[in-house]
Amino acid sequence: MTQARELYLSVADAAARLLAAPEVAEHWDSPSALAKLSVQGLAGHLAGQVFFIPAVLAEAVPSEPAIPLHEYYARVSWIGSDLDTPFNQAIRSGGEQEAVDGPGALAARVAACVAELRRTLPTAPQRLVRRPTWGPWSITLDDFVTSRMLELVVHSDDLAYSVGLSTPEFPSQAVETVVDVLSRIALRRHGATNVLRALSRAERAPRSISAL
Repeated sequence: MTQARELYLSVADAAARLLAAPEVAEHWDSPSALAKLSVQGLAGHLAGQVFFIPAVLAEAVPSEPAIPLHEYYARVSWIGSDLDTPFNQAIRSGGEQEAVDGPGALAARVAACVAELRRTLPTAPQRLVRRPTWGPWSITLDDFVTSRMLELVVHSDDLAYSVGLSTPEFPSQAVETVVDVLSRIALRRHGATNVLRALSRAERAPRSISAL
């Protein structure tokens, strides 16, 4: 099993436990920490980062050329986009729909999916994958797994904060991988000087170097 897949499965386990926490069910109909997104919608979006993996494995191998993961993030249009773009509206409605059967049902589906991925993902052949919303490119399965791990780490923090829980403890290598990707995105968005100052000189740091 590749390191990317091993780390992803550890992070997915932590996300599954978070989704099963009683605090998530208690706050299900409340607003989340993210604008215009309920706890239900956020939980559904978080769960989707687990459901995506078997979905892409079931699809035909794409013919579009592969690009590196960092190039993928340079090409996507959703980073920094307005909350009311059709893409972001679809994210919110998709999260709500994913979780429409309630917190217990969602948590059970995620736990079952993670258990199945523990059997299938380690030995899945390295291949290209692609989502319909992308441009004419694909990425490797391991890069896709890494991108979903980023989503799981970031949105697990969002969900935990939304319901008054501590952020799950993730493997240090998983966090390092996510921070590396986010740092590269931040460099493209804000420039080297702003990122350098934010990390080393609080007295002249920019207000934000948010990657997403």
